[in-house]
Amino acid sequence: MKAVSQNPVVIIPGVLFWDSLYDIMKDALAVSLPKEKISIAPVSLVDWVGFPPSPERSTNRVMKAVDAAVIAMARKFPGEPVTLVAHSGGGTVAMVYLLEQPFQGDVYHTGNMVGKLITLGTPFHTHEYYAKIKTDFIFKHLQEDFFARFRVISVVSDKYKGNAQGSFVEKMCYKFYKSVMDDGNVGGDGIVPAKSCFLEGAENVTIADAEHLPTPHTRWYGTKEGVDQWIQWL
Repeated sequence: MKAVSQNPVVIIPGVLFWDSLYDIMKDALAVSLPKEKISIAPVSLVDWVGFPPSPERSTNRVMKAVDAAVIAMARKFPGEPVTLVAHSGGGTVAMVYLLEQPFQGDVYHTGNMVGKLITLGTPFHTHEYYAKIKTDFIFKHLQEDFFARFRVISVVSDKYKGNAQGSFVEKMCYKFYKSVMDDGNVGGDGIVPAKSCFLEGAENVTIADAEHLPTPHTRWYGTKEGVDQWIQWL
């Protein structure tokens, strides 16, 4: 197996997920690089929902947490570019953060602190309302030179096929995929269709055996079995 990069890592939780759910991913990564070089952005469920509810501002709240984690890691390991590992909708938050353009009044400048972004099951093409706030912004501001500055690897599993006429699982996948894109009869990770994660300019990687949701007793992207399938891109 290819040697794993030893650059520091900041993990970004997915939409409606919180930091402690990613301890298992941190432990899996710590097999290959020092644990002190891995942190999880301190994101809570309230960051995603808001109090009072304001999900349209979730990206701003999460970017603030991500920026704090990146700065802390960069200070701890000066001169070593941070790799962002972002799950699900956390990946589009990371892209907005790295674009360095004002988003609903907030803009961040990472300088040379970040070198790479790995997204895990992140849909860049979607018609879900709150997700489109981010993806519309990304495609409005994304330029080719972005990928010269940041290496972006979009990882997604195509373990589950959606089928409107199939088994119970296939029908459920069909409904989930259909809520993201127009076609539900495709492969994906059980929640997100694989083709929705393909981003022109990025390195698009399809893995065979990972599930989307970070729930107990599943082989999701953050388990040892899941991490083993994409860690070579770290």
